[in-house]
Amino acid sequence: MQENQGTIFQDIPELEWVETKEEGQGRPIKSYVLRGAYLRTYQLEAVRRYYSSYGIAFRKQELDWQQVFGNDKPVIIEIGFGMGTATARIAKERSQYNYLGLEVFISGFAKLLHTVGTEQLENVRLMRFDAVEVLTNMVAPLSVAGFHIFFPDPWPKKRQQKRRLIQGDFARLLSSRLSSGGYIYCATDWEEYADQMLDVFSHTEGLVNPYEGFCPPISWRDTTKFEQKGLAKQHSINEVWFEKR
Repeated sequence: MQENQGTIFQDIPELEWVETKEEGQGRPIKSYVLRGAYLRTYQLEAVRRYYSSYGIAFRKQELDWQQVFGNDKPVIIEIGFGMGTATARIAKERSQYNYLGLEVFISGFAKLLHTVGTEQLENVRLMRFDAVEVLTNMVAPLSVAGFHIFFPDPWPKKRQQKRRLIQGDFARLLSSRLSSGGYIYCATDWEEYADQMLDVFSHTEGLVNPYEGFCPPISWRDTTKFEQKGLAKQHSINEVWFEKR
C-alpha cells in the first residue's frame, strides 16, 4: 500500500510545497513551475534517511560553504537538475568541486537524494526551492565558482517566453554571485532559446564569452533525458559558456 507522503514531509515543509510569487505586474522571474508527483518507496525512504545529511532548508541567511561541506573546495550550483543522473556523474568525476543542486520537481529531488545518500557523495547538497530566492537570500556575492543550467524549460510559445529563466535580471544575479574566473554553463536543444542565452549573457556586465559564439561540447557533461528527447526530435544541441572577468 502507498504510504502517506504527507506524514513523511510534515517535518520538512520545503519538500511539501514551494513558495510562489503572485502572478501579475512586477512579478519577479521564477525559476520553475511547481509540479506534483507521487514517490516510489525507495524515494520516500531516501527523504526519511538522507535529507538531514544532504538536504538544506531554505532560510534568509547566507550559507557558509565551509560549514556546509566541511572543506574549502570551490562550489558549483546546478539549477534544475531534473532526475539528477548528470549531476551525480559530474560530482563523482569532478570531485575537486562541491555541488549544490536546486530542483523543485520532487521525484527528481528524491531520486538524486537516494543516489547521493546510498553512494555517500559528500560533495553534494540538495535544495528543493526556487533558485532565484536561494541565490538572492542564501548565496553570498562572489562566492560561486560556476553555474550549471542544463535544458531549462524553453517555453516555446510566444506568450510564454517571459517565463524563461535566462533573462536579464537573472543573468545579472548569476554574475553577481560568481567569483572572478567563475563560469556559467548552459545547454539547450531549443535553438531560438540558445540565441537568447547568448544575447542575454553577452549584454551582462562582467561576463565574457571565450568562444564568441556557442562553445564546443564539454566532455564531462553527461547526456540528460531532456537532451535525449531533443535529439530524438532531431533538435540541435547548443552549449553556452560565459566567464566572470
